[in-house]
Amino acid sequence: MRVFLTGATGFVGSHVAQALHAAGAELRLLTRTTSRTKHLEELHAELITGDLRQPENLRSALAGCDALVHVAADYRLWVRDPEAMYAANVQGTRALLQIAREVSIRRVVYTSSVATMGFRSDGMIVDEATPVALKDMVGHYKRSKFLAEQEAIAAARSGQHVVILNPTTPIGANDAKPTPTGRIVVDFLNRKFPAYVDTGLNLVDVQAVAAMHVTALERGRPGERYILGGENLTLKQILDRMAAMTGLPSPTMQVPHSVAMIFAFFDEWITGRMLGREPRATVEAVKMGRKKMFASSSKAERELGYRMLPVGPALRAAIDWFRANGYAPTA
Repeated sequence: MRVFLTGATGFVGSHVAQALHAAGAELRLLTRTTSRTKHLEELHAELITGDLRQPENLRSALAGCDALVHVAADYRLWVRDPEAMYAANVQGTRALLQIAREVSIRRVVYTSSVATMGFRSDGMIVDEATPVALKDMVGHYKRSKFLAEQEAIAAARSGQHVVILNPTTPIGANDAKPTPTGRIVVDFLNRKFPAYVDTGLNLVDVQAVAAMHVTALERGRPGERYILGGENLTLKQILDRMAAMTGLPSPTMQVPHSVAMIFAFFDEWITGRMLGREPRATVEAVKMGRKKMFASSSKAERELGYRMLPVGPALRAAIDWFRANGYAPTA
């Protein structure tokens, strides 16, 4: 099977590329002119230089492929220009799906996010059937992913073979950017986590997520969404686990969301708008943190044979990788 994969230079996408290669797929990988590609050399893949904001230029590379696995996304919780995020995440997804139809690609897997689910402030565990609407989405990233997912659902309703995967919060090695989740680990390792807020995440091993992309190509039902999750943990529990693994102290001071919001507002204004750098704390992240993002993967377990793994080894792998690659002190 020849697969066109977007996002292979990113965190989740690099693991998906490895999983597809191990399954025997012939890969065409979308890269950007600024992408690091050394880690892809062992895959012996065909590298295609392009941009999701110029999808028509990818038509010839998509032609002749059996499947499209669309993992790439602009994943940031603070952006100076939100329109660029919508252009990549929404318009880019719509155009890729259309081109895939026109060049007769038989199967598509679209990597969405658990962020599109209908989370609540009471910490209720949600699933794919929990009611949700665009008005529930906090910030540009979540709104853009929700709208992109709607494009994938609409394509499936029109007869295209599109399966939608919704990873929760992947963790593991090779998070080079790093993602917002990876920055939690990096900040903890650098002792820049003096306090915490009452929030929660579902952490999942990135390798388990990657493996399910292969399965979804084979067994996923078109138009269906599948949450791929791991353990539901409060932020404090995550920090405590890292403390047990590293010997570093876990913060003991809990701050109200209102205090975190004030800090985030000034960090965005000073670091983001005045200095032109990405802030460590964002208003969007604090707003998202008011809801515990706890989710169930039971549908993927029933229909795809998904097995939820303990997240400890993946968290340890992330810690070791960040230390080995200079993001944090080795001890």
